[in-house]
Amino acid sequence: MLDFYYAPDTCALASHIALEDAGAHYRLHRINFGKQEQRRPDYLAINPKGRVPALVTKLGVLTETPAMLAFIAQSYPAAGLAPLDDPFAFARVQEFNSYICSTLHVAHAHRMRGHRWADEPVAIAAMQRKIPESVGACYAHVEDHAFTGPFVMGETYTIADPYLFTVAQWMEADGVDPARFPKVAAHREMMRRRATVQTALHAESDAVET
Repeated sequence: MLDFYYAPDTCALASHIALEDAGAHYRLHRINFGKQEQRRPDYLAINPKGRVPALVTKLGVLTETPAMLAFIAQSYPAAGLAPLDDPFAFARVQEFNSYICSTLHVAHAHRMRGHRWADEPVAIAAMQRKIPESVGACYAHVEDHAFTGPFVMGETYTIADPYLFTVAQWMEADGVDPARFPKVAAHREMMRRRATVQTALHAESDAVET
């Protein structure tokens, strides 16, 4: 049994969807950021970063989304969530997920977490004004160079798809018009209709805080 720690409207949704895709047995634990539960000693003992998601396995704890997604795909190979028998194809999946994690998500985070990079209010405000441009540039790269369609890697669904879906839900709040990126927008709507996505979304909205 796995234990999965998340907060709503965060990147944790990607791994949550993948757990559903894999048919994994897991317990869901909601962390309430408003109550600063990510700073509680019992949670910091699980994830010293004080962030979500965190996945507790019998082998140890994983705390970064690309690592979790790869672990889920490799632990449940029958689900076919990654091209595990093709090293280059699997590396391309990892390349995409790494870009989402290290570039797109970081650009998005400047909107509400500017204090991670600057102290002066004027600097934080400047970062926030930049969000539509910086995040938009990330989606331009995805749309033009990294997305094959109808799924991220082409005809086959992979662990890259729930990750793109998760961050694409934040486009409007980041000041990015989805109409500029029709492939990403179509993918978001297609993903929203998937049963496993609906299950994860409903579970996160209904779950009780730990």
